[in-house]
Amino acid sequence: MREFKERLAKEGKLIEIERSVSSRYEVASICAEFERKSNKIPVFFHSVDGTHKVIMNVLGRREILAELLGTSSSNIAPFLAKIAEGGEREGSKVKIVEDSPTKEVVSKPDLSELPILTYFGGDGGAYITGGVVIAELDGVRNASIHRMMVLDEKRLAVRLVPPRHLYKMHREAIERGEELKVGIAIGVSPVVLLAAATRVPPGKEFEYASALKREPVELFKLDNAVAVPHAEIALEGFIGEERVKEGPFLDITGTYDKIREEPVITLTRTYHRKDPIYHAILPSGVEHKLLMGVPYEPLIYKAVERVARVKNVFLTEGGCCYLHAVVQIKKEGEGEAKNAIIAALAAHPSLKLVVLVDTDIDIFNPNEVEYAIATRVRWNEDVVFIPDTKGSSLDPSSKNGLTTKIGIDATKEYGEEEKYKREFS
Repeated sequence: MREFKERLAKEGKLIEIERSVSSRYEVASICAEFERKSNKIPVFFHSVDGTHKVIMNVLGRREILAELLGTSSSNIAPFLAKIAEGGEREGSKVKIVEDSPTKEVVSKPDLSELPILTYFGGDGGAYITGGVVIAELDGVRNASIHRMMVLDEKRLAVRLVPPRHLYKMHREAIERGEELKVGIAIGVSPVVLLAAATRVPPGKEFEYASALKREPVELFKLDNAVAVPHAEIALEGFIGEERVKEGPFLDITGTYDKIREEPVITLTRTYHRKDPIYHAILPSGVEHKLLMGVPYEPLIYKAVERVARVKNVFLTEGGCCYLHAVVQIKKEGEGEAKNAIIAALAAHPSLKLVVLVDTDIDIFNPNEVEYAIATRVRWNEDVVFIPDTKGSSLDPSSKNGLTTKIGIDATKEYGEEEKYKREFS
């Protein structure tokens, strides 16, 4: 994270705030104001609460992520789909090392010494939003991003979503009468951050990150034997049986998620670099949406690839980068688009709307997508309508977790392509 931040600064791609600001609302307010002005580049705060350094919006633009991966912003989904299919490729191994800059300072846990932000007035408390939680059970490792609400100096309420891997690991440990040992890494490499947000085979997040980096990701062991990546800050602890109310929390749709009973992480030790840089993700901000949405694009791509000649996938900004998708295919027969719709909805269970378009449509331009809908859809024939389907709990319109999903075939009629030819656009 530190090397990435320094590179951004040299390239003039970093907004720097040198005046002293508060971790309660002010940092979030400044970052949100930059986003409202469509200035989606990273923001670095030199003095939060007088002494702390905070970076936000690290992966706030697809262009930044694309440059990091060595591809173009329009090619992210196909690129990541190929990486995922590559399996054991050069650099996909993980390396365990003895030491780390993260261990420059080791102390007893005290969350009050970190600039953990309070974002919005209705929040349940201060939240860690940029932390990667690493756990190990029976030799299998998991790395994933979770929101964590501060309870006191050494306890956090963590949102675990069923049936994801960390949720299952915690449940298994508790059923055995054990605590699940964890580490929390804050301020990691952006590639590690992306990998931790991606649905990969269980225990393969760091191998995936290594494949993206084209070199082994280094991990070092905390005193509780959990191996974590190099970071600005690392917290050591365990998740036990204790549960508390977590929330409210403003989530990806810009609306508040409901309060739930969630497990507690009890911290046992803190590690950090000298003068550490704390990474925070603005809830419902562009970085939050990119990390939630982009990892699903290659999953949809691969699912559609099994039934059609897929060219690209994009989770739209208007759909919170999570609930609406546009899928581009090279149509080779009637019926393919509807199969592609079903495959896309199955690949990303939170998806509410998917639009299928041809290769002449720019999927990143909402006007182009709307044009395809306006000129290529017969509503009585080209719509897949699935009521009472399990959707996203983050969608405020869902009822008891159920929603209606729609697929729109906005492709040209096969064999009649000539009548759709645009002479002017």
